[in-house]
Amino acid sequence: MIAHVYGVVAEKFGSSAIVDVQGVGYEVQLAAGDFDAAILNSTVKFYTYHHIREQSQELFGFSSLVAKKLFELLITVQGVGPKAALAILSLGDSEAVRNAIASQDAAFITRASGVGKKTAERVIVDLSDKVGQAVTFTVQRAGMTAISATDEAQEALMALGFNLNDASKALEGVPIDLPTAERITRALRSKI
Repeated sequence: MIAHVYGVVAEKFGSSAIVDVQGVGYEVQLAAGDFDAAILNSTVKFYTYHHIREQSQELFGFSSLVAKKLFELLITVQGVGPKAALAILSLGDSEAVRNAIASQDAAFITRASGVGKKTAERVIVDLSDKVGQAVTFTVQRAGMTAISATDEAQEALMALGFNLNDASKALEGVPIDLPTAERITRALRSKI
């Protein structure tokens, strides 16, 4: 299996990028946000899902480990293949998609290309209990606090072996404004 690719973006076309890894070009299919963020001749790292079929092999790439894990959950749903899962992840960042599933927002998921109402409902039924609780953010007007699209603490917990749901649950109640290391420590203590 190819777990990730690290190299230079040599070409972009459609929804794919060719990442040159020391002279070998890997075609990686990307969600819309990752495709837009990939700049020609820049160095990138994509976590990859290596999809092998009888007549083809495809690499699907993600800029975060959370997005990859969410993709892997999506393709476990009957009727959702890798292309449909990538289309769902193209609707927004991984946290927005996770929140839509957790809050059972089928209308959000049906906006994905090739995903109908029945498939969206199946995604919600199969995954709503696996992605953790929906998170709502309140934005203070005076301070205008910016919230990162990716949660480094959540990614670190997943790298330690937590699944997406367990990492989300472990971070529930841990203030988001703490340094990442402190958030991880508090989350690990809550699991003991």
